[in-house]
Amino acid sequence: MAAFEYRQAEEVRDAFARHSVRYLFIGKSGALLLGFPDTTQDADIFIEQSTENGTVTVAALRELGFTLTAAQADEIIRGKDFVQLKNGPFDLDLIFAPDGIETFSDAWRRHVEVEGFPVCHPDDIIASKAATNRQKDRESLPRLRAFRDYWLGLNSD
Repeated sequence: MAAFEYRQAEEVRDAFARHSVRYLFIGKSGALLLGFPDTTQDADIFIEQSTENGTVTVAALRELGFTLTAAQADEIIRGKDFVQLKNGPFDLDLIFAPDGIETFSDAWRRHVEVEGFPVCHPDDIIASKAATNRQKDRESLPRLRAFRDYWLGLNSD
């Protein structure tokens, strides 16, 4: 499987903007948009959980070329904690309740805009990775923390 590409992130950003989806890039895809030097196979997107936002998310995903079953569309509209999509032009993980982050509004208050991309703050990306406690996430945490410190140094006023 090919790595998730910047061009695909742009497609998500643009389609989600056209449909007024409230979301944040999270996980390694979010870190990549902040400049983290790595790759990922899919994009992790934190979606604000509401029926209205789920409905516009389904419309945006269909515009992007995702073939959603009725069950998948229902899961997105009702905000199931995690919906993995592999039936489109690239792989997407939709996360409505990421580990380590209390609420979407909390993450939104801390988020960073990068070239029009709404991205979780590096501290939230790290908190989420740490809370999942998966082996691959534990292995990436030292590098993510070092990147966060570097990134904060670049972005301090």
